[in-house]
Amino acid sequence: MAHNTSSDSDNEIITTQTKIFPHGKSIHEVLGGGKVADVLLWKDRNVSAAILVGITAIWFLFEVVEYNFVTLISHISITTMLVLYIWSTVADIFKWNGPKIPETILKDSFFEDLAFNLQRRFYQLLQVLFHISCGTDLPRFLLIIISLYILSEIGNYFSFINLLYIGSICIQTLPIVYDRYEEEIRNLAEHILIDIRRKYRRFQKTYLNKIPRGPVKEKKIK
Repeated sequence: MAHNTSSDSDNEIITTQTKIFPHGKSIHEVLGGGKVADVLLWKDRNVSAAILVGITAIWFLFEVVEYNFVTLISHISITTMLVLYIWSTVADIFKWNGPKIPETILKDSFFEDLAFNLQRRFYQLLQVLFHISCGTDLPRFLLIIISLYILSEIGNYFSFINLLYIGSICIQTLPIVYDRYEEEIRNLAEHILIDIRRKYRRFQKTYLNKIPRGPVKEKKIK
């Protein structure tokens, strides 16, 4: 009974300390809280759907049609220039308004938010990896090593374009899934972390603690 009580108390401690995002932040705040977050959470469905269709079209052209990048860019440029030339000529004949670059394309706030969020997340990822690599959290260190190994094996069966497309789809779908099913996902993550830490403590007690260690020399105080 004592063993069960201690196990339950450990579970409670781990559960209360387990947080997917720090300081109780919402997924919208974690994603930056700007236009990028609105797009990833499908607040503006037209823009999000257009990006998803655009990514899918690019993947189809490169992976299925097997377009070369230079060839694709050249054909797109030729088609765009022909359309603009015909549009401009017809507009002059019928006294219509000529083609103009949409103001939404000229605005750089969206791209600034995107670049800022990518830079900040990349810097945070480097800090976390450096912190874990220094041996401060062995369970997470082993988990990341195993995850990277699995990712390397997956890379043997998928091309870079396919991996990039899958990653893009995940970026556009996982945030909205988490936003809608936050409580269920948080409970699942807590149970997984509890199980991993319990197994690690068992492994540490069975194997790591039995590794002989040399005597610790005490420093002489002069």
